Amino acid sequence: MSASTSKPQIPLQEIDPHELKAWIKAQALQLGFADCVIARPDAQAELPRFKEYLKRGYHGDMKFLEENLEKRANPVLLVPGTRSIICVRMNYLVETPKPRYVPDEPNNAIIARYARGRDYHKVMRGRLKTLAGLIKDRTGEFESRPFADSAPVFEKSLAENAGMGWTGKHTLLIHKKSGSFFVLGELFTSLDLPFDEPATAHCGSCTACIDICPTQAIVEPYMLDARKCIAYLTIEYKGIIPEELRRGIGNRVFGCDDCQLICPWNSFAKKASIDDFNPRHDLDRLTLLDLWHWDETTFLNCTEGSPIRRTGYQSFMRNIAIGLGNAPYSQQIIDALQHNRALHDDIVQIHIDWAIAEQLSKRTGLNLKNKG
Repeated sequence: MSASTSKPQIPLQEIDPHELKAWIKAQALQLGFADCVIARPDAQAELPRFKEYLKRGYHGDMKFLEENLEKRANPVLLVPGTRSIICVRMNYLVETPKPRYVPDEPNNAIIARYARGRDYHKVMRGRLKTLAGLIKDRTGEFESRPFADSAPVFEKSLAENAGMGWTGKHTLLIHKKSGSFFVLGELFTSLDLPFDEPATAHCGSCTACIDICPTQAIVEPYMLDARKCIAYLTIEYKGIIPEELRRGIGNRVFGCDDCQLICPWNSFAKKASIDDFNPRHDLDRLTLLDLWHWDETTFLNCTEGSPIRRTGYQSFMRNIAIGLGNAPYSQQIIDALQHNRALHDDIVQIHIDWAIAEQLSKRTGLNLKNKG
């Protein structure tokens, strides 16, 4: 039922902007968003740090980040007529992890928690469009455009400047009462709404996220080298993963949550309020060997509507091969790697050969230990 059936439409110029802002926030919460803030269409302050990030080459192969810098800093250039940006977030945890806990399950395939259910980009954009429709029912026509990690937008900076949290040393947004296990979305609008103010930062002297990173990708507080980051390597990067980083990847086959799991603020992390983030196809409990036996058809069937599709079948198999190489010695693993080797492209085969060598070295080490 639309809002217009319960309340008559009021001309926009007659609505108190503070009342409209409060009403929009209430609608956002009813739609399943965990929070809603109103941001200025201005992210100029983020530009110097981002340019330094690009200058150091920390973005790796993500060349698209070098483009549209002016639009990132000035959202009005991206969507002309934008006067305010409605920033929202959605919690995605299905079950709350133990505080300061990073699991050691070497034979399980670890997939980042946000990616175990439905692709949040579609969920986020759909609900933002619904929110825009509700506002139009209330106020009449206005210009709007939804985003969910889908355009040159400094979304963390916009949300941070409007009080949705602060940027942690791992470069993710942290909310004092909800931790960091959430995803962001924006609705650019032509509405004149009062802006929210920034929150204060509360990382203090803590370096837990920096210390725990398996590949030491957080090179300094608030600066991440994506070329070392497991999330980048297992999702965005399509090439040969440097040998010196493979052991650090462990059994993480799509993304990594370690810097969040160790963060003290995630003792306050909230669970998802919608079912879309529930794991599908047992993606929260499959073993590395389970996934290694997937053919491309199975991969496509089990990742339909999932963010995992982004990495592609061959890169996914590359990641699993690394996980199998890092697993405890098992002749079953060696046999599986050798049996399936010819089914994969040259890049995957390089990682298969490495994984087999890793397994054989562990077998040799076990034999020497037993003899000793």
